[in-house]
Amino acid sequence: MKKPAYAGFFILTPSIHPTPRYRKIDKGSAAPHNPSFFSGDTNIMSRLTISLLFSAALLVNLTACKKSETQTTGAASDELVVRIGAAAPLTGPQAHIGKDNENGTRMAIEDANARGIMIGGKKARFELLSEDDQTDPKIATIVAQKLVDAKVHGVIGHLNSGTTIPSSRIYNDNGIAQISPSATAVNYTAQGFKTAFRVMANDGQQGKVLGEFAAKKLNAKIIAVIDDRTAYGQGLADEFIKSATANGAQIVTHEYTTDKAVDFSAVLTSIKGKKPDLVFYGGMDPQGVPMVKQLKSLGLSAKFMMGDGGYTPKMPELAGAAADGMYASLPGVPLDKMPNGSDFAKRYEAKYKQPIQLYAPYCYDATNVMIAAMQKAGSTDPVKYLPELAKTNFDGITSKITFDEKGDLKGGAITMYQVQKGKWMPLETMGATAP
Repeated sequence: MKKPAYAGFFILTPSIHPTPRYRKIDKGSAAPHNPSFFSGDTNIMSRLTISLLFSAALLVNLTACKKSETQTTGAASDELVVRIGAAAPLTGPQAHIGKDNENGTRMAIEDANARGIMIGGKKARFELLSEDDQTDPKIATIVAQKLVDAKVHGVIGHLNSGTTIPSSRIYNDNGIAQISPSATAVNYTAQGFKTAFRVMANDGQQGKVLGEFAAKKLNAKIIAVIDDRTAYGQGLADEFIKSATANGAQIVTHEYTTDKAVDFSAVLTSIKGKKPDLVFYGGMDPQGVPMVKQLKSLGLSAKFMMGDGGYTPKMPELAGAAADGMYASLPGVPLDKMPNGSDFAKRYEAKYKQPIQLYAPYCYDATNVMIAAMQKAGSTDPVKYLPELAKTNFDGITSKITFDEKGDLKGGAITMYQVQKGKWMPLETMGATAP
C-alpha cells in the first residue's frame, strides 16, 4: 500500500510534559470535571484533542486505502494468469533456431490472449517465461529447475534432444507437462514419462525415410556416416544406418565429431579415400555449413545429406554454391501444404521481419495443444489437464495432432528436400499422413 498523501492538513504532535505532576484527588471529587486535574501544561487538553482528531483522520485514510486494495485484489482474482515456460538456445551457434522456437511460442500465446480464452470460468491471461539452455544438457537441467521454481503450468521445449531428455526427468518429477516441438530422439518418449509429448515425427520415423531415400531413390551403394555425438545426431545417424543397410547400402565408415567443431578436413580426407557415393551427417547446420564447404573443397564427388538439423535458410545462405544439390529431411509436410501454413508464414514474417527458420510452426501448434487441453479440463493444473493432453485430437498448422501411448505424434509424415539454385525445394513426402 502506498503511503497516503495528507494534503490539506499538518501533522501535529502534542508536547506533553515528560514528568506531569498530579494533584491529590479528594474523596468524592470528579477528577474529569476538575479544571486543575493536570497541574502541568495548561494547553495539554487542546493538544490531546488535536492528536485524537489526527488519529481519527489517519484511521479513516487507512481504512479507505485498505478498502481500495481489497477491491483491486478482487478484480484481479477474476483473471487467471497462466505461465508457459519455454527453453531453447537463445545464444551461441544455434541461436537463430532457438529464437525461431521462441517466436513461434510467443505468437501462439499472443493469439490466445487476443481470443480471450476462458478456463474454468475465468478469463485466462497467458505469460511466456523463456529461458536460454545454450544447447548444454547441464544448463538445461538448471533451466528446467528454474521453470519449476517459477511455478509454470507447462513447458514448450526444449529444442535439442540432448537438452530435452535430461530436463524431462525434472519436469516429470514435478508433474509438469512438457511438449517438445523439435526434439526427435527416440529416447525422449521411451522413458515412460506421462508428462512428455512431441508434435513432430521422431528419429525412428525420420531415419527410416532418410536411409530408404538414400539407398533407393539416390541409388547410394557406399555410404559414409558422421555424427556429432549428441542425442539427436547420434540417434538419427543410428536410425539412418539401420534403414540404409536394410535397403541394400553398405556403410563403409562411421566417423564422429562434436557440435562445436568447425574443421572437418581430417575426417573428410579419410572418408575421401573410401570413395563413398553419399556422406550422411547427423547434426545441426552450424557444423553442416563448414562440412559441406570442406567436402567440396577437397574434391569429394559424393552427395551430401542431413536430417532436419540441416533444413534451415542459413544452410544454403552461408554455404553458398557448396550447398547446391545437398539433401535434408524435415518431419511434416512442406509449409505451403500445411493447413493454414502459408497464412502463418506471412504473419510470422510480418511480425519478426524474417522468414521461419525451422520449428516455429511446431512451437505454435505445441502451445495451442497445451492450451486446448487446459480448456477441456477447465484447469491449468497439470494433474487435471494431462489426461486431456494425452487424448488430444487437434487440427494444427503442421498436421492433425494425436498422440500414441508414449506421447509420440501418430502417423508423422517426412518430407525430403534438395537445395536447388540456393533454395530448399521439396522433392517427396513420405509417411503415414503424407498428402
